[in-house]
Amino acid sequence: MSISEEIRALAAERKAVILAHNYTRGEVQDVADFTGDSLELARRAATVDADVIVFCGVYFMAETAAILNPGKKVLIPDPTAGCPMADMIDAAQLRELKAAHPGAKVVCYVNSTAEVKAECDMCVTSGNAMRVMETFPPEQEIVFVPDQHLGSHVMGLLGRKYILWPGYCPTHAALTAKAVADARAAHPGAPVIVHPECQRDVREAADESLSTGGMCSYARQSAAREIVVGTEVGILHRLRAENPGKAFFPINDHLVCPNMKKTTLENLASCLREMKVEVKVPEPTASAARRAVEAMLAIA
Repeated sequence: MSISEEIRALAAERKAVILAHNYTRGEVQDVADFTGDSLELARRAATVDADVIVFCGVYFMAETAAILNPGKKVLIPDPTAGCPMADMIDAAQLRELKAAHPGAKVVCYVNSTAEVKAECDMCVTSGNAMRVMETFPPEQEIVFVPDQHLGSHVMGLLGRKYILWPGYCPTHAALTAKAVADARAAHPGAPVIVHPECQRDVREAADESLSTGGMCSYARQSAAREIVVGTEVGILHRLRAENPGKAFFPINDHLVCPNMKKTTLENLASCLREMKVEVKVPEPTASAARRAVEAMLAIA
C-alpha cells in the first residue's frame, strides 16, 4: 500500500475529511478531499460532515476550522506551520488600536490568530473582502488588520479610507513590479494575475488581483492559452491539473511559503495514525471569534 493509499484508508477509518490549501505541496492536494483558498475552506469547514477535520495548511486555518466546529476534532499535521502575517499583531495591540478609535468597526483578514479574531466585528478573506467591506456605510470608520496591502486593495476599489495595520505577507511582499514587467516580456500577450496581498505597484502592474480561488475561476473562464501567475507557487499544481490545455508560468519561482510546505504525506499519515496534533481554541475566545467569522460567512 502506498502512503497516499494509507492516508485515504486512515481517513475513511477515522471518519475524517482532509482539507488542503492551494499553497500546499501538490501531492498533499492530490490526497485531500477538498482543496481551496481561505474562503472556500472556511465554508467547507462550516458545513463538513465528518467526525474529524485534518487541516493541511497553516495554524490559523486549523484554528478557524476549530472555531466553526466546536463539536469536532480538528487536527494539523505540523503545528509549527505558522503565518508571519498573523504574528504581526496580537490581541493586546489590537485592543490598544481600538481604544484609540472607539467609534470604529474592526475588521480582520482571516490570516490572523483566534485571539485577534475575537476582538473583531467581522472577518474577511482575499476572496470576499470587497463584498464584505461594501456592506459598511462609506462614512463608517474602519480599523483593518493585519494586512496593509489587502486593505489598500479594497480601499482603492471602493474609494474609501481605512486605518491600516502595517502587516504583510513576506512571500507576496517579495514580488516586485519589475518582476511583473520581466514576466510580460518573457510571455508577451499572456495576462498577468497577482494576489491582493502584493504591494500596490505590483497590483497596478498586473491585469487582475485575485484570491487563489479567484485565480482558479479566472483560469477556467479565460480564453488565454498562457497565464502568468504572481502568488505562492503551490497554486500552479491546481491550475495545471484543472486546465490541461493551458500553460501557467510563475512570475517568480522563488515565491514559496515555507510554512505551507511543512505538511507532507509523511506527517499527514502520522497525524491520522496518532490522531494528533489537535487544535483547540478555548472559551470565551472561540465564541467571540466565531461571531466574527460567521458574520463574514452570512454575507459572503
